[in-house]
Amino acid sequence: MNKTVKIIIGIVLLVLFVWVIKYFKDSNSKEIEEFKVEEPFYTSINTKVVATGKLNPEEEIELKPQISGIVDKILVEEGDIVKKGDLIAKIRVVPNEQTLVSARSRINTAQLSYDNTKILYDRNKALFEKGVISKQDFENSELSFNQAKETLRQAQNDFQIIKQGSLSGGSSANTNIVAQIPGTVLEIPIREGDQVIESNNFNAGTTIATVADMSKMIFEGKVDEAEVGKLEEGKEIIVVLGAINQQEFPAKLTFVAPKGIEENGAVQFTIKADVEVEQSTKIRAGYSANAEIDLESKDSILVVKESLLQFNRITEKPFVEILKEDGTYEEKYVETGISDGINIEIKDGVSEGDKIKVWNKASKDNEDE
Repeated sequence: MNKTVKIIIGIVLLVLFVWVIKYFKDSNSKEIEEFKVEEPFYTSINTKVVATGKLNPEEEIELKPQISGIVDKILVEEGDIVKKGDLIAKIRVVPNEQTLVSARSRINTAQLSYDNTKILYDRNKALFEKGVISKQDFENSELSFNQAKETLRQAQNDFQIIKQGSLSGGSSANTNIVAQIPGTVLEIPIREGDQVIESNNFNAGTTIATVADMSKMIFEGKVDEAEVGKLEEGKEIIVVLGAINQQEFPAKLTFVAPKGIEENGAVQFTIKADVEVEQSTKIRAGYSANAEIDLESKDSILVVKESLLQFNRITEKPFVEILKEDGTYEEKYVETGISDGINIEIKDGVSEGDKIKVWNKASKDNEDE
């Protein structure tokens, strides 16, 4: 029994010995892994920021009524071009019954007071002419008469305004809504028969229509806090509209917000730019747009592909591996400059003609290509 166990153990040890020899033999005979190399080259780099936003009219106003009532008639449609002073809509006043009764009551009261002071005034005038009363008494009665007459006129005016919305009822009446600027009617959120509320200190009022000057457009967008420090007002930019075949329009940066707004964990800053739009181009308010802002550009500089850079895990300094004459690679720390996300400027560390290791090895399929 013991002899059989020894034989089995010996066979197992022999098999293991043969396997170890074969393993080391295969390891030593394995081909040396080769890496691709690339060389630095000269090119131009242009770094830019892309801000997303919208194209809106520079002048856009909302027309609101100065008196509450019912929309009696709308004289324009969305998309119509209007001039300053053109009639947009008419408001029909629906007076409050209680207010109307109170106004009529004030007229009656004022009428009674007027009639009484008129009788006194006529009597004192006759007495004054006969020399019965003094001039001061006559002037006092005259003053009372004039005051009563003015009070009656005011009560009648108040009643007229409450009932019809204005005194004259002409084109300048509160019941007429007119365009305050020349432009295009963008929106009419109400319809004939809708009730509207006047604009005052306590209420914004109902919007009758929105009018904008479409010849003056501005781009409104947002940029990240990492790029906002590089922007300056007055800088020339390009605005691209995807809605009209990626057409580009020149623009000038006019505003960079001094305060950012946090959105989804990132701080964004609002920017605005005046856009030069040709008269023949059909632009609509609210088009989505991208603003391309050049930050820095350099011509004929030595660059390498940014994917060739490696970083020290401790110091986080960038370096590349350069092929030596003996076939080995040497680490060289480099000083970098501007980057466009593909190529990066090399200020120091490598020179033209150096062969840099492509450490991110591509797949065999890519190598074959």
